[in-house]
Amino acid sequence: MSARSLAERSREAVWHPCTQMKVHERFPPRAIVAADGPWLIDEQGHRILDAVSSWWVNLFGHNFAPIREAITDQLGRVDHIMLAGLTHPPVVELSERLAALTGLGHAFYASDGASATEIALKMSAHSWRNRGRPGKHRFIGLEGGYHGETAGALSVTDIPLFREAYAPLLRLSATLPSPDPRRAAPGGSPEAHLAHCIAALEAWLAEHHEETAALILEPLVQGATGMAMYDPAYLVAVRALCDRYDVHWVADEIAVGFGRTGTLFAHQQAIGPDGIAVKPDFICLSKGLTGGVLPLSAVLTTDDVYAAFYDDRTVHGFLHSHSYTGNPLACRAALAVLDTLAARDAEGRDVLARNREAAARFDDLTAPLRAHPRVKAHRRIGMIWAWDIDVAEPTFAARYHRAAMDAGLLLRPIGATLYVMPPYVLTEADQAFLAEGLLRVLNQVLSECDALPEAGVATVPVP
Repeated sequence: MSARSLAERSREAVWHPCTQMKVHERFPPRAIVAADGPWLIDEQGHRILDAVSSWWVNLFGHNFAPIREAITDQLGRVDHIMLAGLTHPPVVELSERLAALTGLGHAFYASDGASATEIALKMSAHSWRNRGRPGKHRFIGLEGGYHGETAGALSVTDIPLFREAYAPLLRLSATLPSPDPRRAAPGGSPEAHLAHCIAALEAWLAEHHEETAALILEPLVQGATGMAMYDPAYLVAVRALCDRYDVHWVADEIAVGFGRTGTLFAHQQAIGPDGIAVKPDFICLSKGLTGGVLPLSAVLTTDDVYAAFYDDRTVHGFLHSHSYTGNPLACRAALAVLDTLAARDAEGRDVLARNREAAARFDDLTAPLRAHPRVKAHRRIGMIWAWDIDVAEPTFAARYHRAAMDAGLLLRPIGATLYVMPPYVLTEADQAFLAEGLLRVLNQVLSECDALPEAGVATVPVP
């Protein structure tokens, strides 16, 4: 069967996510039939480097033996059971290990990041109600924040496209200034902008804390707004202000957890006045939790929140469920991820230590890209790189995506921001291939955009 025929069957039968399906009339989806390490293989045998970890989920490459073997072993034991009234070894062990790693406990499981957001928001508001404070049922999000696309998650997400499309369905949260230094006032310093954002949060909480259940944010990196990276000092201030005004802090680590920012969890880089990393009241995990192999998300919280639900009355219990909550196969995959992160090689290095060396090497390889005259700003934290491109053409991202695919790279720019978030297993040769391709495709696409009669005249749909 040809790749095009499979693509046509997909167009006729599959509704692809976050996609204007009419685009596939002109640009059929690429049919991937195998994957190995960081490489995807299409039906014609072309190899494509997965430089965005298949939407930020894949940590250790595709077909990673430890995860595959753990799932296979579990399949011969228990494939799935309902978690209401029953339990099983993988979910117990995973919950214990996540509690030890985060300092939070009582893990509640779902299948995706948006569901984790819904759980955390419901759990926060319901806990306040159980404590006799039903007025605390509103939420705070940040400008440019993204937390998923279900109704509750969209209510704390500040992406105009989504908010406008589903506005009648949403109970919008308050949206406060993002500490993204790119949002600083003209001529203003990053430090001044950070102080402004902290002051804005303090002013809002001073006036509205009695009706505010929680603040939700992505620690250190706001992904969907263009990999906005900000100072950990903001999280230190968040912890202090939420404590002062009795408001929960929800850390959405869905995209940035499990080593993406250089520490196991991003919020651990925020060191409080006591020299200890600050800790949120809730942490949402997904994506890399299973290494990108099976759907799983988790929400962990404090003993105080858990205690607010511990009661003889059903109405005081947390009223939320998913059929596949705590699936044993997914939990075994997650345990294999934690084992891999903790393991050390012959030189005594764990994954995060090896990542630091790989990141430094890739920094060197991408020096020509940083020096490109059309790169307005560049940034990197851990294993996430981003470059803001000086281009006005609105089809830049779509053009770059397609040109990169032709060059053997899976890349999806966000607007005019080019970024990579690769699996942790790239070899030096893989890194060199990616760095060279990033620059070569950029030059090609900028030439195309500059040749258009007028920016924005041509309409090339975003795939």
